Amino acid sequence: MPTLPVYNINKEELEQIELSDSIFGVEVREGLFYDAVRYQLAKRRSGTHAVKSRSQVSGGGKKPFRQKGTGRARAGTTRAVHWRGGGVVHGPRVRSHAHKLNKKTRQAALKAALSRRCEEGSLTVFDAFQMEKPKTKDFLSVLNTFGVQDSLLLITGADNNKDDAVFLSARNIKNVKVLSVEGLNVYDILKHQNLALTKSAVAAVTERLG
Repeated sequence: MPTLPVYNINKEELEQIELSDSIFGVEVREGLFYDAVRYQLAKRRSGTHAVKSRSQVSGGGKKPFRQKGTGRARAGTTRAVHWRGGGVVHGPRVRSHAHKLNKKTRQAALKAALSRRCEEGSLTVFDAFQMEKPKTKDFLSVLNTFGVQDSLLLITGADNNKDDAVFLSARNIKNVKVLSVEGLNVYDILKHQNLALTKSAVAAVTERLG
């Protein structure tokens, strides 16, 4: 069972916390990451791309020239797909790019991502991460103290007004992202080199995946 120190934002160790083996100590299977990230990114796509077919392009109602005697191939409309200004054949249509991924597979991928950060020593647990007012300079000072200013995903407890100052302080910092525990996902864990969770977030993740 992994055991990690619990820090305050001044990097003072307050206690030790035992993490669940079934969540933070599972075998890491790389293939799960591919499936989970592909699933996430596909769901994010808006799917609003579209082009007009020959029936949707305006004009072209009149036959461009007579059927015979011109020496040209017969044509009934100027909006055919091989004419300039015509429609597009087999073009993209408005649709959803989302596809199904089993719930157990999604959970297994999330556990594997958490275990990967834990085994790398890139996981930090905070007793709490709260700020009195939004201030990027103060937030950066905490990151510098822990040496994670280059890339960090911070997971706070349940989304509420107490965390607003933290979210606002971090939103302009490159390669740093703050999410409530409900938004924890495989893509963001893998995208950031370091992961930090509050004690309440650890409890919520354990309840969610346990």
